[in-house]
Amino acid sequence: MTDPVILTPGAVTLDQWAAIARGAPARLDPAAFPAIERGAAAVAAILAKGAPVYGINTGFGKLASVRIDDADLAKLQHNLVISHASGVGEPLAPAITRLMMALKLANLGQGASGVRPATARLLEAMLMKGVVPVVPAQGSVGASGDLAPLAHMTAAMIGVGEAIVAGERLPATQALARAGLAPIELGPKEGLALLNGTQFSTANALYALFTAERLLRTGLVAGALTTDAAKGSDGPFDPRIHALRRHPGQIETAAALRALMAGSAIRASHTTGDDRIQDPYCLRCQPQVMGAALDILRNVAVTLGREADGVTDNPLIFVDPEGDAHEAISGGNFHAEPVAFAADIVALALCEIGSLAERRISLLVDPVLSRLPAFLTPRPGLNSGFMIPQVTAAALVSENKQQAHPASVDSIPTSANQEDHVSMAAHGAYRLHRMARNVANVLAIELLAAAQGCDFHGPLASSEALERVRAAIRARVPALDDDRFFAPDIACVADMVLAGAFEEAVAPLALPRVTEAAR
Repeated sequence: MTDPVILTPGAVTLDQWAAIARGAPARLDPAAFPAIERGAAAVAAILAKGAPVYGINTGFGKLASVRIDDADLAKLQHNLVISHASGVGEPLAPAITRLMMALKLANLGQGASGVRPATARLLEAMLMKGVVPVVPAQGSVGASGDLAPLAHMTAAMIGVGEAIVAGERLPATQALARAGLAPIELGPKEGLALLNGTQFSTANALYALFTAERLLRTGLVAGALTTDAAKGSDGPFDPRIHALRRHPGQIETAAALRALMAGSAIRASHTTGDDRIQDPYCLRCQPQVMGAALDILRNVAVTLGREADGVTDNPLIFVDPEGDAHEAISGGNFHAEPVAFAADIVALALCEIGSLAERRISLLVDPVLSRLPAFLTPRPGLNSGFMIPQVTAAALVSENKQQAHPASVDSIPTSANQEDHVSMAAHGAYRLHRMARNVANVLAIELLAAAQGCDFHGPLASSEALERVRAAIRARVPALDDDRFFAPDIACVADMVLAGAFEEAVAPLALPRVTEAAR
C-alpha cells in the first residue's frame, strides 16, 4: 500500500492534497490529537455552565432560538445529520469524496471544532481502510457550509446511507463492518462540526485545479506540435519579447514552447524562403494566452491552499489554556466566497485553454492556412478526415463558454432568510469537472490532428521531445489514411491526456507548474 499522507493541520501542501486525490491514504498527525481533546473538553465545560450555545444546545439556522434539553443533545446531532442528508443527483466521484474527507479531518485536527478524538479517528480509519460514503453531488449553495453533501458523509459515520468499500456499494453499516469499523453516536456539537464547512466545494475546486494544471501543461505540448505541423514560426517565443512584458506565466510558457520545439528539423526546413510574415494568433499568441492562464491558476492555488488549511465550521471553540473561560463564538467561516471566486477563475482558464486549442485544430484542417491536405486526409473528398472532429471541438468549447458564467455572482436566500447571502461555490466547483473533460477531448483532437499534420512532413522530424509525443500517440492510434470510426481514437487520447501521458513523454523537459506558487 502507498504510504499515507500525514495531515499536519494548517500545514498540508497542495502536493499532498494532490496525492490524496490520486488515491493515497491519509491520516492525521498524532500530534494533533491533544488539541482535539482540549476542544472536546471545552465543549463539555461550556455545556456544564448551562448557557445557550448555537448548535450545541440550540436548534439550527432559523431555529437557533429553540433551547434543547440536555437529555436530547445526542438526538439533536443525529437529527441534524439525517435531516440535512437531502442531496440529489449523481454520486460524487470517490476520489473527490476522499479528498473531501481528508479536508474535513485536517479541519477537525486544529481543535477548534469541539469533536472528540474518537470521532476524528473514525473518519481517519475510513480514509485509511477505503470506506467512501456515497455523496450526491447536488444540494449545496456554498453557505452555511456544504451542509447536504457533508451530511451524507457524516451519515455513513453513524450507519445511515451508503458507502463504497473495495469497489462495492453497500449500506453504510455493512461497509463499515466490512472494514472492521462500527458506527459512532455523535456527541454535542459533533454533527454540526462535521456538516458545517467548505470541504465539498474545496475538494471539487482542488481536484479541478489539479486537472487544469495537467491540461495547461498538455496544451503547451499540443500547441508546440501543432506549430510544427503548420510549419509555424518559433520566433514569437523569443525570450526578449516576453521579458519586455514582464508577466511570469508568459515568460515561462514561452520558454517551454521554445524548449519543446528545439532541434526540430521541420522548423529548420522553413526558416528561410517562407513567404508568411506572421502566423495566426492561435500560434503566435500562445505565450500570452497560456501564460495568463498559468498566472491566474497560480493565484487560485494560493487561495485554495489557504482554504484547505483553514477551519471553516461554526461556531468555533476557543480554549482558555489558563482556566475554564472557554468560548464558542459564532461567525461565518463557512461562507465559501473565496472558493467560489477561485472556481470561477478556473472555469475561465479552462475555457481559454480549450478555445485556443480549437482554433489551432481549425487552422490545421484548413488547407489555405495550413498548406496541408484538406482536413488532413491524403484523399479529401472520398474521405472527410478531421472535418467532424474539428466540429466536435467547436461544440465542446462553446459548451464550456456557456458553463463559464460566474457562479459567484449568484445568490439565493435560504433557511427562512436567516442565510440570506450564499456563495454558490459548490455548483461553481462541481461544474469544472465536465468542463475539464471537454478540454481533454479538445486537446485529444488537436494532438491527433497535429500528429497527422507532421506525418505529411516526413521524412522530416520534429524535436526529440515532440517525436516522443508522436510516438506515444502512434503506439495507441495509427495514422488516418482512410476514414474510420473516429470516436474511440479521441476517447483513447483524451484518457492519455488526463493520465499525464504527454507530460511524461516530454520529460525531463520542464513544463510550468501551477501548484508551486502555494508551496
